[in-house]
Amino acid sequence: MTTTIHLAQQPEADELLGRSPLAALVGMLLDQQIPMEWAFCGPYTIARRMDADDLDAHAIAAYDPEAFAALLSAKPAVHRYPGSMAKRVQQLCRYLVDEYGGDASAVWSDAASGAELLDRLLALPGFGRQKAQIFLALLGKRYGVRPDGWREAAGAYGEEGAYRSAADITGPESLARVRAHKQEAKRAAKTAKTAKATKATKATKTDGTAKATKTARAAGTAKGAESATDAGLSAAE
Repeated sequence: MTTTIHLAQQPEADELLGRSPLAALVGMLLDQQIPMEWAFCGPYTIARRMDADDLDAHAIAAYDPEAFAALLSAKPAVHRYPGSMAKRVQQLCRYLVDEYGGDASAVWSDAASGAELLDRLLALPGFGRQKAQIFLALLGKRYGVRPDGWREAAGAYGEEGAYRSAADITGPESLARVRAHKQEAKRAAKTAKTAKATKATKATKTDGTAKATKTARAAGTAKGAESATDAGLSAAE
């Protein structure tokens, strides 16, 4: 697994991502709530602070948790939430040690189909469906890992010519296009959320008005009946 990667937009960090399966996995794990370049620079920063030229799942899994959290927290921090992400990185590495002998590439090297590979990625600690599908697309588009049905398993992220995620980044221009797509998606989601809230508010008001009208009508009917009864009693008297 050696390829040219432009996710970190930093030569040394991208070089590590291009040759290290574990670095690629850890970069994908870190890619949330921070800029993409920051996330994918993380593996290189971790390796350098461990005085190594690559990440080692066994070494990370066995590292003292508090010391590892401090390692990620040192300035510049590896992530906006270095403590929680240190736990996730160690959880991922422990899983790789237990299930794959510490070899990250074994997650995908013998996967018979895209569906099987997706299931394996979904089993990784810290990988939800979206993250798993993006990484599957990244493997197919940038690393040449293409079991049968990989595009279908990756969903929209596997589409050719798309600019949706890390899987579509080949340089600064494509990075800008992916970022623009994400911003547009956020705007659309915000608009949809606002519209839904407005609709719910209108429905509540309409329901409230209908109930008030119904209550008023019921009160009016009851009052009318009471008046009729009073009139009857008066006539009887």
